[in-house]
Amino acid sequence: MPSSAMPPARRNPIRPLTGRVALTAVLAGAMVVPAVAASADTGAPATAPSVDAAGSGTLPLRGLDLDALTIPELQERMDGGELSAVELVRAYLDRIAAVDGELGAVLAVNPHALDEAAASDRVRGGHGARSALEGIPVLLKDNVDTADLPTTAGSRAMLGSRPDDATITRTLREAGAIVIGKANLSEWANFRGAASTSGWSGVGGQTANPYVLDRNACGSSTGSAAGVAASLAQVSIGTETDGSVVCPAGSTGIVGHKPTVGLVSRDGIVPISAEQDTAGPMARHAVDAALLLEVVAGEDEADAATAEIPGDLDADFADLDAHALDGARIGVWTLTPEQAEAVDDGTEAVFANAVKAVEAAGATPVPLQLAYQEEIGAGELPALLAEFKRDLNAYLAATPGDHPEDLAGLIAFNEQDPVELAYFGQELFEQAQAATVPEEDPAVRATREEIRRLARAAIDEALAQGPGHEDDLDAVMALTNTPGWVTRYEYLDGEADAFVYASSTPAAVSGYPNVTVPAGFAGPQEALPVGVNFIGTRWDDADVLDLAYAFETEVDARRAPGYLPTVGE
Repeated sequence: MPSSAMPPARRNPIRPLTGRVALTAVLAGAMVVPAVAASADTGAPATAPSVDAAGSGTLPLRGLDLDALTIPELQERMDGGELSAVELVRAYLDRIAAVDGELGAVLAVNPHALDEAAASDRVRGGHGARSALEGIPVLLKDNVDTADLPTTAGSRAMLGSRPDDATITRTLREAGAIVIGKANLSEWANFRGAASTSGWSGVGGQTANPYVLDRNACGSSTGSAAGVAASLAQVSIGTETDGSVVCPAGSTGIVGHKPTVGLVSRDGIVPISAEQDTAGPMARHAVDAALLLEVVAGEDEADAATAEIPGDLDADFADLDAHALDGARIGVWTLTPEQAEAVDDGTEAVFANAVKAVEAAGATPVPLQLAYQEEIGAGELPALLAEFKRDLNAYLAATPGDHPEDLAGLIAFNEQDPVELAYFGQELFEQAQAATVPEEDPAVRATREEIRRLARAAIDEALAQGPGHEDDLDAVMALTNTPGWVTRYEYLDGEADAFVYASSTPAAVSGYPNVTVPAGFAGPQEALPVGVNFIGTRWDDADVLDLAYAFETEVDARRAPGYLPTVGE
């Protein structure tokens, strides 16, 4: 346990960068090339250049504001010769160098990014863009395999891992996207310690919330979210098991889409559980999230779940309808009295105003409560512990490189490492190691089947409101998050994540789609983002994206981060 009051992220000898949310909220997912220099004495980063707090703080790029630009606007400029991929990538690399010392969102930078951007420009000039992502900088969460960059899941035990590209990585490269770097994350996608701190990893240190730097960005796709919010990449890939796309997105004022499980290949992604895991897009704009999903979605022989994608699925995710709320019936998942007492008044006001905005856009809000939540919550952790042991051991066995061969080896590594257990423990690792895998335990299999059935019933029964089709709901709308909490550490401060509320579990356990969109600001000085999310039934990804886009168009709640040092408690 550290003896000084210095924040742990600044004492990390590997890569100091500036959390663990309750299971029901957030679980999830080469050489390290640091974005800023570090002090040889303390491991603290050298002072980063100051950030212009006005607007996005972006560096000049032909008078353009990176924060505000969408992918379609960038493509129009690149097709017209007003902008090149090299210029765009260089601007984002400059942003990383200028800003990331305060954020710790980027775990590793691609040293070949400019060369790859130049190759993209040649393709565009010779044959035209390969996709809507041609030349677009993308951050990948560091649990997504990359052959030429580290894939560590944030763990020092995995620094010697040498995987091939994940399917999603290969798909992005083939589409012309530029993998600009790897994003920091809550180590092992927040499935290591019972009282972990979201956004901390042994390799990457601590990720900060770009709106208020001493506040947490929520886990586990913290770097993916904070990196996009701070304009360190145009879009990013996060992963979610339960909340780890939507909570970080809500907490950093961006759009995050947790797809239907099976819509995007999980091949080459460090797992928690194949029953709930999925990768998903994170972006400042709904259209960018939809375009990213359009590229990475699809069947993959390496992931059997993708074989269940319906042949007639509407996969034109970026064909968005700004008027999707007009005439829609939206279920509003209201807070219980106990939740309302815990959630601050400012956040409740944001949610209430969001409901009013939905109504103003022509929708009919229908208050409701989702059923079976206690039963789902009671069964989720036992199922995940057993599935984690099974799926992580399989990943480790299949991944080349110098790393522990199984979960038992990871536990032993952490016990000997000077950093890994410095700030919180590995209780979930130990519980998973003690669990029987599902194939050997009918009770675990039965638990999984039952909680999935209940989670799907909770959503489907809510959507089917009456005997006629006209009574049905188009989606369930809920509060995504409460404002980011002050980042603290169990072994240093005696407490970790001050998590209050989440609505992610029904969509996570059912495998249904969930998209969050910025709704406003709350907390001290109303400085911290709050999002609302739209949940649909299985394969309704296009529909919930339409609703998120319509809400974004109606409310336009997002503003660029201000990098405030603190706003107090």
